[in-house]
Amino acid sequence: MQDYFGEIAGVLTAVFWTVTSMAFESAGKKVGSLAVNLIRLVMAFFFIGAYSWIARGFFFPSDASLFQWQWLALSGLVGFVIGDLLLFQAFVVVGARISMLIMALAPPFAALVGWLLLGEVLDSQSWLGMAVTMVGIVIVILKRERSTQNGSIVRKLTSSYSVPGILLALGGAIGQATGLVLSKKGMGEYDAFSASQIRVLAGIAGFSILFIFMKRWPWVWTALKHGSAMKRITLGAFFGPFLGVSFSLLAVQHTSAGIAATLMAITPVLIIAPSVIIFKEKVNWKEILGAVVTVAGVAMFFL
Repeated sequence: MQDYFGEIAGVLTAVFWTVTSMAFESAGKKVGSLAVNLIRLVMAFFFIGAYSWIARGFFFPSDASLFQWQWLALSGLVGFVIGDLLLFQAFVVVGARISMLIMALAPPFAALVGWLLLGEVLDSQSWLGMAVTMVGIVIVILKRERSTQNGSIVRKLTSSYSVPGILLALGGAIGQATGLVLSKKGMGEYDAFSASQIRVLAGIAGFSILFIFMKRWPWVWTALKHGSAMKRITLGAFFGPFLGVSFSLLAVQHTSAGIAATLMAITPVLIIAPSVIIFKEKVNWKEILGAVVTVAGVAMFFL
């Protein structure tokens, strides 16, 4: 079992992200995605601090080197502030299920960023995997529309979902992929939970500055008074930036980044059942096929 610790951590990350994406979708629709982003990071900071104090004797990651602080903080700004800001708004616009499906592009994006920043080489199978992943997403988000113009039937491809929502999720995938590569560069053998805390702290600082310029602090106070939303934010904070992000770093530490990213990318399949049961969403065969093809493409990318 110890030999597969990284793989198990990757699967658990996908489960945690399934829970947190649905919790944040619900909370974001009640109080707005911006407030949810900041509140959940503050909660996560204390969750991680309490765990680290018990496990390592450090509430605050004061034992991290300057190199680790620099790269992990940059990772937090890119992954949390940019990536999650776009992703959480996508939750509100197109829902968690479609957003997380598009997030399946994060592993290929991570490989591309790794190639650019770390010199990692992509082979032909990797490019094929990216193509299959794109096909799976296209199956879901595009539809053929039939209309009549000047007495003749015209067929054209249109988006099944909000184009701005899809672009938001795509931006989230790029942000999180870049954040993962930056965190791997900065973390090394350092404790994954404490590394997550540095990322979270950078995210809190970034959102705080953003809130000052946008004058959105009243939104936070309103959200804090919303009991139903706060329950969902607390649940999402526990399973997301506390467990989810920390276990993703554990997965990267204990197995190859490719295998870890592949296992994390099964979220689009895991989220189908709870979306139907909890949010009463209607899922057709095309969307199920697209989700399966997308995950198959990600798996192919890293086999």
